[in-house]
Amino acid sequence: MKDLSPALQAHLASGTTTLAWCWKITRTDGVVMGFTDHDRVLGFGGTSFEPESGFAAAEIRSGSDLSVDAQDAEGALSSDRITESDILDGRWDNALVELWRVNWQEPGQRVLMRRGAIGELRRGQSSFVAEIRSLSHLLGQTVGRVFQGSCDAALGDGRCRVNLDDPAYTGRGHVADILRDRAFIATGLSGFANGWFDFGSLTWTSGADAGRAAEIALHEAGGGAVTLTLLEAPVRGIGMGDAFTIRAGCDKRLETCRAKFGNAVNFRGFPHIPGQDAITRYAKPGSANDGGVL
Repeated sequence: MKDLSPALQAHLASGTTTLAWCWKITRTDGVVMGFTDHDRVLGFGGTSFEPESGFAAAEIRSGSDLSVDAQDAEGALSSDRITESDILDGRWDNALVELWRVNWQEPGQRVLMRRGAIGELRRGQSSFVAEIRSLSHLLGQTVGRVFQGSCDAALGDGRCRVNLDDPAYTGRGHVADILRDRAFIATGLSGFANGWFDFGSLTWTSGADAGRAAEIALHEAGGGAVTLTLLEAPVRGIGMGDAFTIRAGCDKRLETCRAKFGNAVNFRGFPHIPGQDAITRYAKPGSANDGGVL
């Protein structure tokens, strides 16, 4: 149930209303933006809500259970603050959203309809549809550790403790030749063994993608050439001579942790738990069914 101010209640009861939708979006990088479907700028709470942004709201779907309620916000890439590259970069993913119903003649008369987060973003040639999920979607996220054979730590974090600034795990190179939209030949990495950077990360330090990170799918070293294949093609494309910093990767297995990083003492998986084969085993005739290992 919404708590309306007496002034807003009186406005709604008047029979003639001047209402607009306002979206306040707080991205994970700290950028705050405001949008409205009204035709002029509205301001409240220290945020300016931009008109003519192409935003249009669909119906709000809500239930009395704990299922994830959702609403779609459709928009066009007409605002200079909403760019295709930012959407592809993931800067809008999981952004916090506040949806307000506002009397545009008196913005002090307003009510917060819901809070949520941006979920799936579907992008077309000149428009997008953002799914706004209710806060109940947080109840579906994993809390705590998961018992699994592989490590659940991020390489180099406080639980893993591998020093990725060690020259043995970090390299610097340049793009020497472009093979495909996500594969290229690199220079400066001849001292690293084949596959050393598989599952690793790359940060561009120059070029159109400077400052952006990418995941490494494959590192091939042989025949005097080093080929890197990214998991996804960069938003702005790879350019000849682009510089990057690259860090070693880990496939999360105990054997790799021990042999590649000498870090088995900090392995954060459970490599000795029974696998699925233990579930499918059964006692055979003539076996000693004494409770021991089958």
